[in-house]
Amino acid sequence: MASRMILAITIAFLPSFAFTQKEAPPGPAPLPDEGEGYEHVERFIQVLEQVRAHHPDGNRLSYERLVNHALEGMLDSLDNFSGFYHPETYTFISEEKRPPILPGLGLTLGKSNDFLSVTAVRSGSAAARAGIAAGDRILKIGDQDTSELALTAALNRLAGRPGETVKITLRRKVDRKEYQASLLRSVSRKIAVPDVMLLENPEASRLKAGYLHLAEFTAPSHREVEAALDDLEDRGMGALLLDLRGNPGGLLNISVAILGEFVPPATEVVFTRGRHPEHNSPPMKTPERKRKKRSYPVAVLIDRDSASASELVAGTLQDLNRATIVGETSYGKGSVQRIMPLDETALRLTIATYHTPSGRTPHEVGITPDISVAITDEDRANLDSFRRRDSLSPEEAETLRAWKDPVIIAALEALAK
Repeated sequence: MASRMILAITIAFLPSFAFTQKEAPPGPAPLPDEGEGYEHVERFIQVLEQVRAHHPDGNRLSYERLVNHALEGMLDSLDNFSGFYHPETYTFISEEKRPPILPGLGLTLGKSNDFLSVTAVRSGSAAARAGIAAGDRILKIGDQDTSELALTAALNRLAGRPGETVKITLRRKVDRKEYQASLLRSVSRKIAVPDVMLLENPEASRLKAGYLHLAEFTAPSHREVEAALDDLEDRGMGALLLDLRGNPGGLLNISVAILGEFVPPATEVVFTRGRHPEHNSPPMKTPERKRKKRSYPVAVLIDRDSASASELVAGTLQDLNRATIVGETSYGKGSVQRIMPLDETALRLTIATYHTPSGRTPHEVGITPDISVAITDEDRANLDSFRRRDSLSPEEAETLRAWKDPVIIAALEALAK
């Protein structure tokens, strides 16, 4: 009886919700199994009622809890970037007008009524280096159990001064095993281009190779890149290494503007494709005017932490035969998400994918380099040391001096050909 009552409510609710979305244009064509939807919903309700009737832990069997966690599993099964916001998480987002992100650790959190979880990990961050993955649950912050900890309190405990370490205990999503991680809090990047230099290049002495490390695609990034290129060119640069390793992405319009430094004006560089017509965008173009022509050879350096806008820049320059891509296959973030409120909860749903000029997308596959380089954990540690070289101990500095960056070496060899 309860099953039939819930099914009737569900059937009544679904058309009502669709009707309230008045601003939405007509949707895409129904999927092939659309007519079987209610049959599968009834199966879900039968399972729900069997769980409520027989599971021994009555404290975990409220309809709200079971349905919310079922929805969480549904969204998680779609891709790495869709998700379900439990009421507490959505309340925080609504009231604070920001997602529950800890930039200094590289973590985004979510809170259900009984556990704290990681919903996203920023590429190249302390959390990523510690092996933390989306879906892992945070069991303890220090010695504090998180099961009864509100999301705001958890964020406050994890936040702290840069340079300090926070210890957390987690349970992996993939194998349910507990593990511990010590995360060093860092200052969120404020300089888009922290490194600009001419490289000594014995492998290609006829070329003066410039090196530009772009840390992120923020609002000032284009201006900083433009100024750095001008400086390198004034110093005689004849080829460029654009280092996007560890770059997590950022603003799409800024990546398009930066692409405009290397390709002709009004070049089509990126577009989106989705099932819904409103999610299909016309190609975005680089600016129609260029202040300066930059026609020298370019190598773009990427690794497994190069994500989103980094992948679009690398993939576009690769498609247009404007640069040689060197390093590892990139992260694989090439999709558009939209937050869709549902009463006290919300969905973060992937609605489209980004595509480079050839029509390919880095979504879940990444950008494959033209020249693949095997990067070891030691290489990653040394690259990190290089980027914070002003604060190294004498021992760390000595180790760094003995290191040869294999990605830069491969890029220089490619430019010399």
